[in-house]
Amino acid sequence: MEWTELNIYTTTAGIDLLCSNLMDIGIKGFVIKDAEDFNEFLENKNGQWDYIDEDLMGLSNCETCVTVYLPGNSQGADMMQSIKAMLAKMKSNDADGSYGRLETEFSNIREEDWANNWKQYFKPLKVGERLVIKPSWEDYSNSDDRIILEIDPASSFGTGQHHTTRLCLELMEKVIKPDDKVLDLGCGSGILSIGAMLLGADSAVAVDIEQNSADTAMENALKNNISAEKYHTYCGNIITDEALANEIDGEYDIITANIVADVLIAMRNFFGRYLKPQGILIISGIIEERMDEVVNAVENSGFTALESNIKESWAAVKLIRK
Repeated sequence: MEWTELNIYTTTAGIDLLCSNLMDIGIKGFVIKDAEDFNEFLENKNGQWDYIDEDLMGLSNCETCVTVYLPGNSQGADMMQSIKAMLAKMKSNDADGSYGRLETEFSNIREEDWANNWKQYFKPLKVGERLVIKPSWEDYSNSDDRIILEIDPASSFGTGQHHTTRLCLELMEKVIKPDDKVLDLGCGSGILSIGAMLLGADSAVAVDIEQNSADTAMENALKNNISAEKYHTYCGNIITDEALANEIDGEYDIITANIVADVLIAMRNFFGRYLKPQGILIISGIIEERMDEVVNAVENSGFTALESNIKESWAAVKLIRK
């Protein structure tokens, strides 16, 4: 498999939080370059150093950077969009700029070129018993008469190739009923809420902190013949934006949230606020090691876990509001 190097620029103060967030996305390895750390080494080094390479000495005034490696396929593309959403959240919580610019840069390739290269790996994918996810640029014969969910993720998370998305859809198809009202928090490409509509839900509200994701979700809804009267998108962070939190207020039958563990924990009280009694909550984006932590936090906010769906260290959980 081919891998692409991605640099994320931050500060010494931002390293620990950034690395923790990357691990929640499923990225286990990274390289850190930090001038402060290197200068501390130079001041406190032990032993005799006759020569230090000039390239190494360049670390003394480099911009702090965390480097990760993304697979050159659609899962890598989903990881990239998770990284972008995570960085946007870090920026929104960093009023004094102590975490630096939090921007990304590919090595030896333009982001636009990389974003197009992975499309060759994105093929129609059967999910659960009823759906098939079809990229907008692919043909599909549909000989098995599945419901076709056509998606163009553009630069938003949600191709269906990532385990977290599929796990959510598999849980969702078991519980969707006609006339259900769905709330999709962290909607990305809109794949979950659009899937809910195609499976029979009556209406959906999709929210993301990235304007591009909100726009892409609406475009994808229209591609699937879902009317703008039934599908509404919003951009913002309900945790910090009280006006937005109030605007989407209502009693929903189903909430989906495929984000990361820490954000799910931070949202736990909103789930109870928006969901009807006995309503269903489906959460994902959780690495298996943190599943119990997230479930316990949500259960303590008035929910009972009903079912979990785990695949290759990723978990999705279905809960019911008490």
